Amino acid sequence: MSTISVDFPGGVVVGATYKGFSIRTDQPVIAGGTGTAMSPSDLLFVSMATCMGFYALRFCQERDIPTTGLELTLDPIRNEVSKRVSVVRVALQLPEGFPEKYRAAIERAVDQCAVKKQILEPPRFEIHVQVPELTAD
Repeated sequence: MSTISVDFPGGVVVGATYKGFSIRTDQPVIAGGTGTAMSPSDLLFVSMATCMGFYALRFCQERDIPTTGLELTLDPIRNEVSKRVSVVRVALQLPEGFPEKYRAAIERAVDQCAVKKQILEPPRFEIHVQVPELTAD
């Protein structure tokens, strides 16, 4: 797996480069940002939603089921006290004419989202702080 490189272009904007792709994050204005990009937390849930959407899309494509009208929404519900997401509500809109015999199967497919699995089975984090060497003057 490749390394993700992070840079700090200014303000509270944080950028990342991975496998030749770049992405920027920012914070909402209320949190001291400029609101010019999604926050890292937003990206987490967008990643989960697009992953689930991919599983739904591939399910239909592999069975030659038309995907017109296929839609997935993900709503992260925050706990009002802790302000952390406590419920992730996912709604999958099936296309017109979707075969009833596949309804439970597509739900299982969406539930296999790799991003969701990473949250349910989190990795161990190892943080190594590096201090620059002092130079003699």
